[in-house]
Amino acid sequence: MLNLLRALTRNLIIVIPVSMAAGLLFGVISDPAPLKVFIPAFTFIMVFPMMVTLQYKKAFTKFSWLPQGIAQFTNFIILPLLGYGLGRIFFPDRPFLALGLLLAALIPTSGMTVSWTGFAKGNVEEAVKMMIFGLITGSVLAPFYIRFLLGAQVDVNVAIVLRKVFLIVLLPMAVGFVTRQILLKLYGQKEFSERIGPAFPPLSTLGVIGMVFTAIALRAQVIVDRPLLLLEILIPVLLFYGLTLTIGIWAGRLFLPRADAIALIYGTSLRNLSISLAIAVNAFGKAGTDAALVLAAAFIVQTQVATWSTKFVDRLFGLPEG
Repeated sequence: MLNLLRALTRNLIIVIPVSMAAGLLFGVISDPAPLKVFIPAFTFIMVFPMMVTLQYKKAFTKFSWLPQGIAQFTNFIILPLLGYGLGRIFFPDRPFLALGLLLAALIPTSGMTVSWTGFAKGNVEEAVKMMIFGLITGSVLAPFYIRFLLGAQVDVNVAIVLRKVFLIVLLPMAVGFVTRQILLKLYGQKEFSERIGPAFPPLSTLGVIGMVFTAIALRAQVIVDRPLLLLEILIPVLLFYGLTLTIGIWAGRLFLPRADAIALIYGTSLRNLSISLAIAVNAFGKAGTDAALVLAAAFIVQTQVATWSTKFVDRLFGLPEG
């Protein structure tokens, strides 16, 4: 079963479109409303496993101001404005599609940030710090960004969204931390790192599949009525990732050594789409499923960005020393 989940995780470029197609078919041939009852379970399955594997202690080791400063400035100033701007351009009269782009821009670093940094022989420790600080900061700031940037178009109750963020992110983070400590005490660092820890992240894929399936099913009739909608969504999503990657490459080449530059690439271009998806569906109800359409497309593009960018890091930043 675990091997199957790992295979699904490695092949999200196929799995997500299949989930979308299945959700569309289900939503057309039957009433998708009962699926709403599964949303809290899918949310938990998406978020909790990634929290168990967070290496919290590394976030508080020696702080490197330059890579972290560039990463957080990019993640919380440049990219939210980019996501907001693209939403205004492409979805001026469809605020919840614009919300999807903004949510993708607001929550940085996925669990794969550290993995892809390692694959490309980048600075894994810096990637861990970017992931933890970015996740916590992005989750707390997201309701305020949404209120400030889209408040005139989207009904945003900051208190309600913050409560949802607490349930979606901060509570699972606390439970994940406790779970990690218990497992470390029971099995030791070596056993946890080699066998137990790696079993958690693939579980998130089940939640992602379930949430994408549900979000598409709930908006199936809208998609059928507007068959070019997904193509309309894909264009700004591609632009967002293309510009994000360009910004990261430029900043990395200009200011950072190779290993830190690679961490910056994956600490900015990869977004925590699982949490963004959970916030969209849980905090904004049925209207949030429009945002979920954008985030489902982002899953497809992000997987390609992560895969293809590793093939060019040596050309962009030179070969690793040694």
